[in-house]
Amino acid sequence: MENQSVIQTKGLTKHYGNVRAVMDLNLDIKAGEIFGFLGPNGAGKTTTIRTLLDEIRPTSGQAMILGLDTHKKVVEIRKHIGYLPGDLTMYPNLTGKDTITYFANLRGGVDWLYVDCLAERLDADLSKKVGDLSSGNRQKIGLIQAFMNLPEVLILDEPSSGLDPLVQRELQEMMREVADEGHTVFLSSHTLSEVQRVADRVGIIRHGKLIVVESISDLRSKAVRQIELDFSTPVEAGVFEAVPGVRDVSVENHRVVFSYDGKMDVLLRVVMDRYDVIDIHTQEADLEEIFLTYYRDEEVAL
Repeated sequence: MENQSVIQTKGLTKHYGNVRAVMDLNLDIKAGEIFGFLGPNGAGKTTTIRTLLDEIRPTSGQAMILGLDTHKKVVEIRKHIGYLPGDLTMYPNLTGKDTITYFANLRGGVDWLYVDCLAERLDADLSKKVGDLSSGNRQKIGLIQAFMNLPEVLILDEPSSGLDPLVQRELQEMMREVADEGHTVFLSSHTLSEVQRVADRVGIIRHGKLIVVESISDLRSKAVRQIELDFSTPVEAGVFEAVPGVRDVSVENHRVVFSYDGKMDVLLRVVMDRYDVIDIHTQEADLEEIFLTYYRDEEVAL
């Protein structure tokens, strides 16, 4: 089950006149995976989602959800999806509970005990009219309707918008629980911090083109770390300079400081074969800089 493809796109392309919103997008997202779809505003994230949901038709290419063509089988697919749009709109004169009831009736009913549980976890007040709620509290209503039917596929467009940090953390826990049950989360965001805390893999999109798809761990392994090692005996700079990915080596007696953009196990094997390591200090990988580098590189290529 875990290797089953849940969301697939093949050459998915969408043009608006001369504007190329999405170009030749190929994705393969598995069951039980949280996939972060990351890019700056205007990169093509929402267009991709709207095409996946058959709200707009692609110029070319194909999309599949749960093995079903998203155009030909859109009604069947909707039974298995929870969706939070980035431009969520609701009837302002309905209360939160009225709104949830409306969506529940469209889906043939829901477990209201579970709805109450979601409302408690998100600290959502369902008694007030939607029009009287702040944007963050309206977002909570949107999240409840997305999660409440226990969908096999969750598609969330900027789900943390307007939420305070404690509620964001609860939402991340909810997404992780969904994935642990074998369901799939497609998380679209322009915020790296949101994605890196919860996603298994990340696709980076810019100007409608998919730049890279990587696991968070692989991205982190590529990040430049600042490393400081203490040894029981003096060390030679050349030993470290010979390791691929090491640069800016500085040695002082029993201590060496350098930058490194490779895998830590490779570095440690080389070092510990030669020296007795007493202590290791490493500054956490800067994922933000990695993503900015991808953005800059793509911009230069264009």
